Amino acid sequence: MKKLIQFLLALVIAALIFVVYLQISTPIRFEDEQKAREKVVIERLKDIRTAQRQFKSKYQRFTADFDTLINFVLYEQIEGERKIYDEDDSIGMARLKKLRKKNVEKFTYSVKDSMFKHLTPEQVAELRYIPFTNNQTQFLLDAGSLMTESKVVIPVVECKAPYIAFLDTVAYRQEIINLVDNCMNNLDKYPGIKFGSMEGGNNEAGNWE
Repeated sequence: MKKLIQFLLALVIAALIFVVYLQISTPIRFEDEQKAREKVVIERLKDIRTAQRQFKSKYQRFTADFDTLINFVLYEQIEGERKIYDEDDSIGMARLKKLRKKNVEKFTYSVKDSMFKHLTPEQVAELRYIPFTNNQTQFLLDAGSLMTESKVVIPVVECKAPYIAFLDTVAYRQEIINLVDNCMNNLDKYPGIKFGSMEGGNNEAGNWE
């Protein structure tokens, strides 16, 4: 009987040690995974933001449609300006003065080949999807315009990825519930990763910056 009691006590102690281990290790593992996944999501958001800024430079607005944005990146060109001569090039500058020309020339460049060399066309087409969702969940994208306090109409854009979309809600259900609750009720911030705002111009700033 004594050995049985000792055995049962050992089982209880082992179970308690395991529970304590889980309570300590789970938050640490969750934080590590959260940071790793956020990093990937942020990189994709940066690409979307770059595409939106290029789109705005051509059309003076942002777009809320991923098909439009992706086709723009893959197939369209943008007009830019560059100096013909270095301003220290006295001969070149004299030639321009003689011809009564400004020291600037226009040129066009492919959005894909200039800004998105690091992505294949297939990867550009997948920009709409939040990482870790098996290409099933798209970023929440919105765009429009608003009037500032100084009565100036400005284009605005916002792109969001909620935590519940890209974090492991099965392995870390309670941790994610706590994270979202803390963001919304204590920190008054968006429970996820985003850039831009539909409520005011913020130069498309990301909430990770």
